[in-house]
Amino acid sequence: MNLLEPIVTWREEIAALRRDIHAHPELAFEEFRTADLVAKQLQDWGIEIDRGLGGTGVVGIIRGSRESARTLGLRADLDALPMQEVNTFPHASKHEGKMHACGHDGHTAMLLGAARYLSQHRDFAGTVYVIFQPAEEGGGGAKRMIDDGLFTRFPMDAVFGMHNWPGMKVGQFGLTAGPIMASSNEFAITIRGKGTHAGMPHLGVDPVMTAVQLAQSLQTIITRNRNPLDAAVLSITQIHTGSADNVVPNEAIMRGTVRTFTLETLDLIERRMNDIARHTCEALDCKVEVAFQRNYPPTINHAAEAAFCADVMRDIVGPDNVNDHVQPTMGAEDFAFMLQEKPGAYVWIGNGTGDHRDIGHGAGPCTLHNGSYDFNDDLLPLGATYWVQLALKWLARP
Repeated sequence: MNLLEPIVTWREEIAALRRDIHAHPELAFEEFRTADLVAKQLQDWGIEIDRGLGGTGVVGIIRGSRESARTLGLRADLDALPMQEVNTFPHASKHEGKMHACGHDGHTAMLLGAARYLSQHRDFAGTVYVIFQPAEEGGGGAKRMIDDGLFTRFPMDAVFGMHNWPGMKVGQFGLTAGPIMASSNEFAITIRGKGTHAGMPHLGVDPVMTAVQLAQSLQTIITRNRNPLDAAVLSITQIHTGSADNVVPNEAIMRGTVRTFTLETLDLIERRMNDIARHTCEALDCKVEVAFQRNYPPTINHAAEAAFCADVMRDIVGPDNVNDHVQPTMGAEDFAFMLQEKPGAYVWIGNGTGDHRDIGHGAGPCTLHNGSYDFNDDLLPLGATYWVQLALKWLARP
């Protein structure tokens, strides 16, 4: 493994920063302490900063010693999740109901390590922007930063992101050209009938049975309307209705999520959901309202940039440790908004299986969004080295 020696020597310092962030998690758009920590570190290393994009975002500007118009952006996320940590090791969350259960503390620390190296080794031509983004966990912080002028104030030729991946061995990377993560969308379907005594159902209009029929019918979108080669998920996760055993209620509410790898398939599913809901409820004398909310688009890697990232990875960990055709996931990621605006790629870095966790970790698995999760500090020098080599080789392209 070809790691940059200065970054290796900083491992414990970077790990201390990571554990500090882990112990003080902050939710979307509330990352004030975390942003202050990031800003202070960057300034202490002589890096010019800009603050406030997306509310709590921080951008570091690292200019090489040689003039060039070439630029790129490297992005990490700052926010934690609204969930309880069950670990009891010393750096466990000090804030009830808040936890870094997705590794954003590690993502921030790896990018800080890379920024420190680049600030001390400026013999390159061009500019590297290190982007510390708020509110990835459902808040759409990437879009907020873009709307606040991220790419107009800091022009970038390309932008890159990285996420730790539990289950993938430490020292391995995964990526693929095209979709790597799905779109994330929510729906709520409100079915209104006419309540009545359950022993006299003929006097009312039953929204419960209508919801049951509609739930079955919606799955035909996936099995009969969608191209079977284009992956998609339509999951009804909630049905709320009724309050008594002997009462047919007035309404039923169905909620759930839709995940796709293409916007074309998402358009199809949304259109067919509206059609089927309307006609099914009309046939059963109910009224219906469908609310469909698009949250994150699919995360789609640009082919040339993904291939470039894979070459950088191979130089660091060897070809056997780079899977450049990794299977995509139906999870979602708001880095997708950045890839809609700029060329780039989003990659995974192996976080291991959880053997790294200190005494005091929870009994659950070390998987994302789990109360027993903890980022693997062994990744810190590797992730930081990858960022540095990616930036330097990108700027040095012919």
